[in-house]
Amino acid sequence: MRKLFALLVVVIANSQLFAQSWQPIIPNKIADKYIPAHYQDIGGLLGYRMNVNLEKRLLQIDSATLLSGFRKRPGSQTWIGEHVGKFLFSASKTYAYTHDAPIKHLMDDMVRKYIVCQMPDGYLGTYLLKDRWTEWDVWAHKYAIIGLLNYYAVTGYKPALQTAERAADLIFRTFGNEPGKRDLMIAGEHNGLAPGSILEPMVDLYRYTGNKRYLDFCNYIFRAFEQSSGPKIVSQLEKYGDVTKVGDAKAYEMLSCFLGILKYYKLTGQEKYLTLLQTAWKDITKNRLYITGTSSDNEIFREPGILRAENKDKMGEGCVTVTWTQFNLQLLQITGEPKYAEEMERSVYNHLLAAENPQTGCVSYYTALQGAKPYRCDQGFSCCLSSVPRGISLIPEMMGGKINGAFTVLMYENGEAKATIRTKDNASINVTLKSETKFPLDGRVDLSITTSRAAMFTINFRVPEWAENFTAKTGGEVFRGKKGQLLAINRKWSPGDHLAITFDMPLQVIPGGISYPNSVAFKRGPQILAVDQGLNPGLTALNNVVYTKTNEPLTDAKAMLPSDWDWKEAYGVEMKVNNSLRKVVMVPFSEAGQKSAEIAVWVNK
Repeated sequence: MRKLFALLVVVIANSQLFAQSWQPIIPNKIADKYIPAHYQDIGGLLGYRMNVNLEKRLLQIDSATLLSGFRKRPGSQTWIGEHVGKFLFSASKTYAYTHDAPIKHLMDDMVRKYIVCQMPDGYLGTYLLKDRWTEWDVWAHKYAIIGLLNYYAVTGYKPALQTAERAADLIFRTFGNEPGKRDLMIAGEHNGLAPGSILEPMVDLYRYTGNKRYLDFCNYIFRAFEQSSGPKIVSQLEKYGDVTKVGDAKAYEMLSCFLGILKYYKLTGQEKYLTLLQTAWKDITKNRLYITGTSSDNEIFREPGILRAENKDKMGEGCVTVTWTQFNLQLLQITGEPKYAEEMERSVYNHLLAAENPQTGCVSYYTALQGAKPYRCDQGFSCCLSSVPRGISLIPEMMGGKINGAFTVLMYENGEAKATIRTKDNASINVTLKSETKFPLDGRVDLSITTSRAAMFTINFRVPEWAENFTAKTGGEVFRGKKGQLLAINRKWSPGDHLAITFDMPLQVIPGGISYPNSVAFKRGPQILAVDQGLNPGLTALNNVVYTKTNEPLTDAKAMLPSDWDWKEAYGVEMKVNNSLRKVVMVPFSEAGQKSAEIAVWVNK
């Protein structure tokens, strides 16, 4: 009944939500080339997991726990102050997609209780006065401002914006080069990467208010980055093009700074910053990215090709996965280049979803490729347990939208999107795209195109790197796509047109590289597969499984899944187990281990 109510609310109100949203008043000098369409009614695997994120994670948040460190300072844990802001980000993004009444009520209540915790001088941290501006205090203020601004953007609640301003004003008064002010770079962890990441919300706050002091503070941060106590982001990337040379190579905090630098680039148009971060992106994707779309080993960027994947390696920190996904989303918005959508898809379908248990909504801080996933259900103590829901809440913005004015489909799930576009004769018309598919179970997508009138215009379709034989058919015409590119279909579209897309997803066998030279992994479409020991009766140890390079195709093995395994996707792959050939059941890494079994992505060869 609740789902039916939510659907009715979406139909009545959600189409008006973005028209009523509260936007920044200072425009960027660099206009986005990709503008998300904010898909609705997303189905399939992504829709299922977004609902898990809402029902089993976000709606289970206890505001008393998250607010405890503000109500009684000091907080019980040094970074407990970040969790309210992270929750407000996730809840605001989720509400923008669902218009769900319970999540609106929960975040409204949280904001009103949070605001009254602010000290008269603007302080919105969880430390005693004598301990202010140490460890994670500036970092928590960063997330406070981010959360309040996201809440303001979907509600227009002015006290949220004013609270963010008071917190930022305190930061401005406290830190800087002027006499009597503190050095921001030594006010937190990781060679200034953690406190320096407050650059992102300072750019946003300047755009929302037009208050020049916030822009002045952004300029100060860039100077501080390069001083002796700073991480030297710009100079080190210019000199080496290597993220391990920046600060102490801490991945999450560095990527957080990258988000702020990209926003500063869009605001000011200073091209060197985009060039530097594209260099960083190339370094990460070439040398430091796991096949599941995450990075970090013990939370830092490692040497090229070192991608250890056991639980003891503390790899794939959830915060890194989310921030890496955000980094790619921003680069896509700036450039419109499909390679960034490819990386978003890799992360979302694999490491992001793998970090949240669909059975419980619990989250793993680190999500190893080998071993049991260490899911935890606590609130207000582990940074990643608040971060992973943030990444999932961004999925509607990644599905598709306009690139250089042309509607572009980026991900192939059930869903519906609306956009106003320009036709060949420069008229403005409304277009609705609705997709129906079983993807990623198969490679068939049927799209219906509804237009306000017949007109000539282009619709783009991203052709994934993993797709074979990508073909689109409509009105007797056949269009073939090239991997890694956009397939542009320019034609006269009429109300009620349909387009059928098909592509193959053959099994890909991936070598284990430096860290797993005697192993292989398996990929189908965007999904990395894993052996789940609990789904393979009689399999006493995962290292007893050996891939034998047979030509046997994948077989459907969903009948082997337990009745309460909600996403029915499983495959049989012929391998040797204790030197005897048998079908080994594999499932997407995103779903593996949800019942606490040992799993393996890397299999012996």
